[in-house]
Amino acid sequence: MKKFLLWFITAGILFSGCKKLDQVPASTATNAAVFGNEKGLELYANSFYKALPRASDAHKGDAMSDYAARSQAPNFLLEGAFGSRQSDGWKWENLRNINFFLENNKDPKVPLAVRTQYNALARFFRAYFYYDKVRRFGDVPWINKTFKVDDPDLYKGRDTRSLVMDSVLADLNYACDNLTRVTDNSRSLITKYVALGFKSRICLYEGTYRKYHTEAALTGTANQWLTEAADAAKKVISSGSFSLNTAGGTDMAYRNLFISTVPVATEVMLASVTDANLAVYNDANWWWTSATYGSRISFTRMFVNTYLNIDGTPFTGRSGYQTLPFKEEVKGRDKRLQQTIRMGNYKRLNGGTPEAAPPIFSYTYTGYQPIKWVLDETGYDGGEKNINSISLMRYAEILLNYAEAKAELGGLDDADWFTTIGALRQRAGITGGLASKPVIADTYLRENYFPDIFDATLLEIRRERGIELSLEGLRFDDIVRWKRGELMTKVWNGFYVPALNVPMDLNEDGVMDVCFYQVMPETKVKGVTYINVAAKVNGQDNPQRLSNDTYGELTWLAGTTRIFKQRHYVYPIPEADVLFNPNLKQHPDWLGL
Repeated sequence: MKKFLLWFITAGILFSGCKKLDQVPASTATNAAVFGNEKGLELYANSFYKALPRASDAHKGDAMSDYAARSQAPNFLLEGAFGSRQSDGWKWENLRNINFFLENNKDPKVPLAVRTQYNALARFFRAYFYYDKVRRFGDVPWINKTFKVDDPDLYKGRDTRSLVMDSVLADLNYACDNLTRVTDNSRSLITKYVALGFKSRICLYEGTYRKYHTEAALTGTANQWLTEAADAAKKVISSGSFSLNTAGGTDMAYRNLFISTVPVATEVMLASVTDANLAVYNDANWWWTSATYGSRISFTRMFVNTYLNIDGTPFTGRSGYQTLPFKEEVKGRDKRLQQTIRMGNYKRLNGGTPEAAPPIFSYTYTGYQPIKWVLDETGYDGGEKNINSISLMRYAEILLNYAEAKAELGGLDDADWFTTIGALRQRAGITGGLASKPVIADTYLRENYFPDIFDATLLEIRRERGIELSLEGLRFDDIVRWKRGELMTKVWNGFYVPALNVPMDLNEDGVMDVCFYQVMPETKVKGVTYINVAAKVNGQDNPQRLSNDTYGELTWLAGTTRIFKQRHYVYPIPEADVLFNPNLKQHPDWLGL
């Protein structure tokens, strides 16, 4: 972070100086100072890092996902609420910055090996830039030069996905082959293994996208990308540079990854790092605990049902699981559940004093309130105060990328299962099914999530990916690449309420926490939060109901119809950009919207 701060200070001086010297040719005023020595290259290259998510953005990455009930449905999923006028993200400044560097990093005064490693970093970030653009917009123009104001290519059309992604792969391969930094104690810099990790992520995305989006007519090349994904992940695994964090045992090893001030270096490969000395914080507590600031995201019951029993069997195999109250359904489960939501003996610290902290309905709509990124001390709750670093890539993801790519290729064996999915589940306290692949496809997963997947192993890998990487910003991308947009339209359901007007003790501490009613009881229990689930409130449809009116699962915004059509697998190009360059041509499915 200190290096980044130095870059921005230096850049500010340079740019302010350029305004005064704007009559002097840029090549003589600035190029030699930047490209004629390694320090100049380093300062310039540090500017590439602004492309990475800020911590205060990264922890919100799954704000739009199938398992996230939230205060309002995203406009993107509402009929008539989103189109080219609302779309954004068509920004190219970072690409010009990268291309300018690659064009000018040729000064022979700097040793070739030095120039090559900085070109490798630049090409990594160009691949990162284009991966983001292709995920969002599909076909985009491939640009590998800096434009002058009269360049006719300013008005070029979009290139094919194949051309762009092949170019992305070429950049990734160059970066992986030529980056010389292999370790970084701060976990804030791009290293060879981080580049390989991103390569596994990007190639898995592209391979599965091509496999399941048959309309793209690229299925014949899917396995090439899946092989690249598996190979890149394998190189990270074989390096021995990372391992799953086990400090804290099965009760805390997982959550420690998300609340630690310093990134847990054994597992976290890249992070957005906080620094109190530089007043660099994030707003995780504020966003995940506030009734007004954030989106009040809570998990749906359909997703929570996917957490296994501690013995490795499906929770949905339990007799009567559908009607288990909250305090019962969370018992004896994968220990990541208790490290991801408020449940059981979870406590928060109020000035250092532990206090029971069951789900609070001033925040949660479903009862499954996340704690994954939340520091336990309540003093962090208001404002951008958090001191925990936010992970951008973990070794756990690499294991999942490898397992999924190998399974898609039909080559995952029991040894692979044991060292990937088995290892993740063992860290979570699960005792069964660790050593060998499953052979029976889980009915719940097939019926509710992946009806076209019959392979038991692939189903379990997808289950594991959803749980292990929950709220880490990858879920919507997974839904898109698997072509399972329908999941975005599922009812936002919550925990089971057996009856009205019966206070519930959610954490079994002997204190009643919440009561659901349609007519407010004449006598209320002190300290209990009362939630109205009547059909109408003040003459308006009530967004919070019970599935069977007087009992059943909580539902939120069940009367709001969310849609996901073929067009929703890409975003429309912003209207202003198509007007500026008609050769871009809007996606046909978004025309007129």
